[in-house]
Amino acid sequence: MSADDWYLTEDVDDFLARAGGFLRSRPGAHVMQLTWAERVRVRGLAALFGVSGRGREVHGTFFRLQDRGLGLSPLTPEQADSLAARLAALGHAVPSVSADERTAVAFAEAWRRHSGVAATPRDLRLRLYRLGTLTPPEPPPAGRARVLGEQDLDQVVFWCGKFARSVGEDVFLDAATWAGSRFADKRYTLWETPDGTPVSVAGANPLIGGQIQVDVVHTPAHLRGRGYAGAVVTEVSRAALAAGAQDVVLFADLSNPTSNALYQRLGYRTLTDWAGYDFDGG
Repeated sequence: MSADDWYLTEDVDDFLARAGGFLRSRPGAHVMQLTWAERVRVRGLAALFGVSGRGREVHGTFFRLQDRGLGLSPLTPEQADSLAARLAALGHAVPSVSADERTAVAFAEAWRRHSGVAATPRDLRLRLYRLGTLTPPEPPPAGRARVLGEQDLDQVVFWCGKFARSVGEDVFLDAATWAGSRFADKRYTLWETPDGTPVSVAGANPLIGGQIQVDVVHTPAHLRGRGYAGAVVTEVSRAALAAGAQDVVLFADLSNPTSNALYQRLGYRTLTDWAGYDFDGG
């Protein structure tokens, strides 16, 4: 495949006109492409997009937000090589790449060949799950789910801040920075004990391409092991299906066997493993 087979654009509408059908044909595998294209469209963010293929035939895509790394759809080694060749020829500095594991490995190797820049694998490795048949926990813990609204911004900021710190995200959240964060476009649900004490949170992205991603799941360490996370993820998953989602997906940290086992008990099945690489001096 020639490097010229990659069409590049900074126009998200152009990108979606060319690749939207391809992305929606496999929404689970393309969850990050669909999610970030929608955020760029809604928020007016600066981004670069790419489409591999000729005419109406699309084989792969990428996106890159300003000053951030590449997000890739599943690519063959040949497609990854042609993309690396194209970006290197244009003088692009690529700080990192994130994709399904095979694609990430293929691009990291291709980028080294074409740019001479070494890749360092990230410690965080994820598994992408897709919901099969939702299987609620039995018995559920005492309490109830409560959907948070605009009047609950303080609660949302508090819980997302705790989640971000728990997974090592370097972000500062408060009322002033909230709207520009990746957390702002989600719908959040708390699990509360019978006396109204919040003990666990789960968030969900908007319906995009017939799919909803469950994103942000957190229970404070001293409250874990009581079924709260299973209960709130069940409620969020149920709400996603009720909203018309044909697919419900989520990521889990592979180093956390407890959360992976929980999601599988709830009916989530492995879709693919996910990996990231940082490039020295990118």
